[in-house]
Amino acid sequence: MKLGFIGCGNMACAMMGGIIKNQVLSAEEIIASNLGRAPLERAQRELGIKTAQDNREVVRQAEIVVLAVKPQVYETVIREVAETVRPEQVIVTIAPGKTLNWLTETFGKPVKLVRTMPNTPALVGEGITAVCANESVTAKELEEVCRLLRGFGRTEVIPEHLMDVVVSVSGSSPAYVFLFIEAMADAAVADGMPRKQAYEFAAQAVLGSAKMVLESGKHPGELKDMVCSPGGTTIEAVRVLEAKGFRSSVIEAMKACTHKAKSM
Repeated sequence: MKLGFIGCGNMACAMMGGIIKNQVLSAEEIIASNLGRAPLERAQRELGIKTAQDNREVVRQAEIVVLAVKPQVYETVIREVAETVRPEQVIVTIAPGKTLNWLTETFGKPVKLVRTMPNTPALVGEGITAVCANESVTAKELEEVCRLLRGFGRTEVIPEHLMDVVVSVSGSSPAYVFLFIEAMADAAVADGMPRKQAYEFAAQAVLGSAKMVLESGKHPGELKDMVCSPGGTTIEAVRVLEAKGFRSSVIEAMKACTHKAKSM
């Protein structure tokens, strides 16, 4: 099986790296193209993949093609490769806002389409990718795409109308978490802890808390209550966060993110 990437940026390299590391495919089974030569040379050097200067060459060689370019150049790239796409090929997208209907209209012909939304924790093998497909994609083909995506994290098949919500709760949310970690570290530094140590404590606390949610099966509110002893330090911190609108700020930020995704 041959997997192709049009675009060789950070997300594409994270996806390819995970797929190779977890032996889903070998490096020799992956080919990529990119507008600039430097990212291709880096990917070839670090991952051992095959490269091509022409996007259409990637389409000619691959069975599954991932469009890993910026949303604003999707139309240009699709029009460039549309005539080369074969009826049996599966095209995978990773761009927010580009619906299955829009993609079909832009290709100008029936195409097997799988729309996905990965996130940057894929860089460390802890991503989660939302997936939806059009009616041309068979169950077997969808499972094959999911098998590839599981090379760098978890995968969830969802209805397309939730894809914009995934942008806010997963695609963009690492940025919110990084802000939270940075803020916690800043507070620790203000109270005398060395910066490097502060980041380590804050990041590990977030990592461990997330793992507790995923593995315990308990509601996040229940886990929060387990930490909040009566009259203790944690409930005092929670009181201040609520007074400052912490929960409301997160909700409003995510709603704005979802709205932006729908308009792209």
